[in-house]
Amino acid sequence: MSEQVELTDPVDHSVGGMYGHLFRRAFHIGMSIIPFIYYEYADDLSEMASITELQLVSFLTLGIAFSEAVRLKLGITIFGQRDYESKQVSALAWGGLAVGLTFLTLSEYPELVWPLILSLSLGDPFLGEVRRKGYEPRAVFLSGSLFLLAIWIICWNQLSTPLWLGVLLAPICVAAEWPRLRWIDDNATMLLIPLAAVIMVLPWL
Repeated sequence: MSEQVELTDPVDHSVGGMYGHLFRRAFHIGMSIIPFIYYEYADDLSEMASITELQLVSFLTLGIAFSEAVRLKLGITIFGQRDYESKQVSALAWGGLAVGLTFLTLSEYPELVWPLILSLSLGDPFLGEVRRKGYEPRAVFLSGSLFLLAIWIICWNQLSTPLWLGVLLAPICVAAEWPRLRWIDDNATMLLIPLAAVIMVLPWL
């Protein structure tokens, strides 16, 4: 994302104004249902298509990449996207690609997939709104880390996710949202950086 965009209220750059911004937030939170859909229905859906579950994920992820390429070729933005996304890969596409890579890498570990994706789908909007309230970076980092730790604790309680992993990854997820890179959205960094950390510690789990 460009520095100019980050210095102003993101609502000002959303197609649809405040309504577009709210739609963007609602869509982001709605990504929380993706693990449920995968672990409950991917088997049936892949069987209907006569492919494996991972082939289904690969097909959908490639579909996101192709659709984004077409959108960029046409130079258009859709409701809820920001103006500058007409010329660069959108947050939606980055998020879809990151989610797809997460399933392709860790689909056999729902206790890891769930907290990783929830950290993105719920954590990113939380951090964005806290930042919009004008809190200092230290307060944003602390509140965000506690919020994400709560997500990992819930997954520990429900899915037996290693609790120590949440203590490690909650602040990493927040820190991964910080870089303001022009061509890589935080929807990618906030999931792919923690994913890389999980892959490195996976042999010890």
